[in-house]
Amino acid sequence: MFLQRLLGVAASLSSLAAVSARLPDGRPNGNVMRPATVPMVPVPDPGTPVTSRNGTVLPPYTTTYYFDQLIDHNNPSLGTFKQRYWHTWEFYEQGGPIILMTPGEGNAQGYSGYLTNRTINGQIAQQQNGAAIVLEHRFYGLSNPYPDLSVKSLKVHTIQQAIDDFEYFAKNVNLPMPGGDSVTPDKAPWILVGGSYSGALTSWIMVNKPGLFFAGYASSAVVEAILDFWQYFEPIRLNMPANCSADVQAVIAHVDKTFSGKNQTAIQQLKENFGLGNMTHLDDVAGALRNNMWDWQSLQVTSGPGTQFYKFCDALEVKDGVQAPASGFGLEHALSAWGAYWRSYYLGNLCGAVDAETCLGTYDASADFYTNTTIDNASRSWMWIVCNEVGYLQEGAPLGHPTLVSRLVQPPYDLRQCRLMFPGAFNILSVPNTLRTNVKYKGWNVRIKNLFFANGIRTYLFFLFLLLYLNSKSTKPTPKTHPGDPWKDATVSAAGINVPSTDSQPIGLGDGFHCSDLSTSGAIDLTILAVQKKALGYMKKWLATWKPSTNPSKPVKTPKPTPQGLAKLVASPFVKPVNAWFRGAGVA
Repeated sequence: MFLQRLLGVAASLSSLAAVSARLPDGRPNGNVMRPATVPMVPVPDPGTPVTSRNGTVLPPYTTTYYFDQLIDHNNPSLGTFKQRYWHTWEFYEQGGPIILMTPGEGNAQGYSGYLTNRTINGQIAQQQNGAAIVLEHRFYGLSNPYPDLSVKSLKVHTIQQAIDDFEYFAKNVNLPMPGGDSVTPDKAPWILVGGSYSGALTSWIMVNKPGLFFAGYASSAVVEAILDFWQYFEPIRLNMPANCSADVQAVIAHVDKTFSGKNQTAIQQLKENFGLGNMTHLDDVAGALRNNMWDWQSLQVTSGPGTQFYKFCDALEVKDGVQAPASGFGLEHALSAWGAYWRSYYLGNLCGAVDAETCLGTYDASADFYTNTTIDNASRSWMWIVCNEVGYLQEGAPLGHPTLVSRLVQPPYDLRQCRLMFPGAFNILSVPNTLRTNVKYKGWNVRIKNLFFANGIRTYLFFLFLLLYLNSKSTKPTPKTHPGDPWKDATVSAAGINVPSTDSQPIGLGDGFHCSDLSTSGAIDLTILAVQKKALGYMKKWLATWKPSTNPSKPVKTPKPTPQGLAKLVASPFVKPVNAWFRGAGVA
């Protein structure tokens, strides 16, 4: 106990030191994809006490609890680690469900808002008289089996180990509430909620552990593992202003043609156009331009005018107060305007005081975002799963298909980084085993009882683009009916997949972006509200049929650590902090 607390304190101090190495937006490198984390929801005024339905004052939402989780479910003799969770029984009445959620690939410290009725989790708890839990995923935040993120430690960082964590937690946790030792899944219905990766985890757990969770809610769930996920940029291309899309495509085609040629003068001029003249590798330069497309991912239905993505499009498509036609202004103006935007504003905003090569270069094997193995480093933890099991590499589109992203960025560009970040774990032929992941957890082929999928289909509302247009004479989005979630094509709403929506496994489609339906606070789009009401209706209908199991599940007794296992834990070295959410580089 003392040792693990000591490790946690040391890790916290180390992670604070690591922050200074990050860029202004929190990433370790500007050529690294922004994580698709679940959006945070703020807790109510901390000064307002949390009270149960009988008036009892409860611990604050931010109270942290610890669960003794198995280090390795295949070898329980290795012992346990402290897994953090947050919990409230604000709405709980005896017989009510337990609603469990994980934010997935990130530190869960700021996600206690998901205990409240400002989220779909809390709405289910309030409607069904349930208790809510937020559980931190293994190898994120301070829930780590070992005190570093070395390759040796990460051997027990797999999707299956995470799934087994949920089973072990549900069957063994003694919740700090009245009757908290008598709400295992055989005695009370458990409902699993997640979004993005944790939404996929909701589906994968219900497939892999049938009957453990009585119902599930999966928002923007990326259930299908995809190696070359170039389709990430398709919803952006189809939904962004037509003039901006046309001009971005024109510039990217020019970048690819120039960088693939031998005219060194033209190559250097093009690098300098974006303020990247001192960068060494052309694929790093071309890949860096993805940043303007990644800005789309931060959009939500509550996003107003002046968002980063629309500032970019305005820079290209508004000239002397005149807006470009749907076909755009053309290559000459777009190239000049994009370059000026980067040199005068975007590059400094992206990199801060860091030089372009350090900020955007990805070939230095000694860079700290490759070598730093300190815990609470979500980038590195997620990249291990990316390199091994899911892929989701965001690349240029195939030849013959319109592309917003350079075709110099292809899977070898990213897979090389797996080798740099995890020396010895991958060779030049290694690729993520997406086939195994999809076969084992069903991917798009999931057909499971009592699982509700919610996905965003962003249709621009008239008042929104009128507001954008009147605010700054900006580029006016063309109304479309394509999904606006860039992760859409890894969900059950992917184009051409045609997963049916049934009463057993319904699919709710709202006018949102990524995980827009998880939050119920603020100005909710009416179509998203309809999805949430639909989900609440199904939860009520399903839960009315739940009955206690006649074969109660038995808690798994944890063997004490063997002397060898304990020695390994004590001997694990502390390592200097780092950040490693990483992604971007070319073929060495």
